[in-house]
Amino acid sequence: MNRNITSPQVRVVGDNIENQGVYPIRDALKLADEMELDLVEISPKADPPVCKITDYSKFLYQQKKKQKEMKAKAQKITVKEIRFGPQTDDHDFDFKMRHAEKFLKDGAKVKAFVFFKGRSIIFKEQGEILLLKLATELEELGTVEQMPRLEGKRMTMIISPKKK
Repeated sequence: MNRNITSPQVRVVGDNIENQGVYPIRDALKLADEMELDLVEISPKADPPVCKITDYSKFLYQQKKKQKEMKAKAQKITVKEIRFGPQTDDHDFDFKMRHAEKFLKDGAKVKAFVFFKGRSIIFKEQGEILLLKLATELEELGTVEQMPRLEGKRMTMIISPKKK
């Protein structure tokens, strides 16, 4: 900004400037002083660097406003968890699958996991079969982001919703 710009020549742009173009830095600063505004470097990597004659506080305000707008437009991803046991019954499986369907329709990711208590870790094949069955049941609504993977006493799988 202003005297901190080190480049010998700059391209000057702005809303109320008749002859925009490349100026020596001294002339650009003089032009900004005449208008009682600031010379702000917009893109320093350009050749020559692009500077805008504007009110610096107004410039900062507009930048914050743009960032806030972009943040508001960003999609927030929620992750819902569904817990199974290695010997989960068919009725319980269907009940939890309906919940997973609802979560995927609402646009949330589903993290399904089988929790192995005590010696039930010997049934890890049953847990993997259970998770793969869930994935096949939900393949119209979502895609498997992470295949079943054993992490300690939990076997987890992540399903993300399909784009509409």
